[in-house]
Amino acid sequence: MAQPHHFIRMKHYNLLYGRVPKAANSSIKAALCRLLSEMPPKGTKTTSDKFWQHETNHETELITLRRARKYRRSHFSFSFVRNPFDRLIAAYNNKVIENEEPPQPMQNMGVTHGMSFEDFLDVLIETPYKQYDVHVLPQSQLLCIGNQIVPKFVGRVEQINEHWAELRDILARQGVEVMESLPQKNVRRSDRGGLQDYFNSDALIEKTLRIYGDDVRLFYNDVSVDHVIQNKPLPAINTLHSKGLKLSNWLRELGFGR
Repeated sequence: MAQPHHFIRMKHYNLLYGRVPKAANSSIKAALCRLLSEMPPKGTKTTSDKFWQHETNHETELITLRRARKYRRSHFSFSFVRNPFDRLIAAYNNKVIENEEPPQPMQNMGVTHGMSFEDFLDVLIETPYKQYDVHVLPQSQLLCIGNQIVPKFVGRVEQINEHWAELRDILARQGVEVMESLPQKNVRRSDRGGLQDYFNSDALIEKTLRIYGDDVRLFYNDVSVDHVIQNKPLPAINTLHSKGLKLSNWLRELGFGR
């Protein structure tokens, strides 16, 4: 299977954005639209792959993770991640419960409308990552090659105001001016504290960590798993990552990579 094109390259700005669905992706793309020389016509679906690949007067392109790594020396790259437990529930509620039918990639996985959360988890466990719908693909699969994080800057959605301000300052020093605050796009679930209702047993938590263990340990390793499930406020972190940042070897030894 061809590698998905998850990164947006802004050619004029030497800027790369690693897209993570269900992690402020629509809001960030709306902000990046302001960097285009011409604003898209009203009604244009700026969240679509087609727009970023074909409808920006050749100012942008979609590239693979491997190409993004090749551009790492000449481009500044960034992404935002989300509490993997929260992101999973957002995808489940939107794609499995709210929508009349799941997107085709999820249907191909065996996901059906209205199925229980535990059955949904079992489908994910039984499916190889290469067959995943992008909305449930682990963030480490979207942003890492082997043991290397490709984006130089990784912010967290839970701290998006602070981290967007940090990113904005970094880009401003490179002559790139982005919006002061992100527009609110596709904000659905207002109850941010309801994760315990889904992850109410050790078995369900263990199943989730079998899939998203790398995400927790790579992007939320400064707090406990219980802290993440309870969606408590997070401590300050360093959002900048060096080229050589590695995933700990014991992640692999514990079997969290598939």
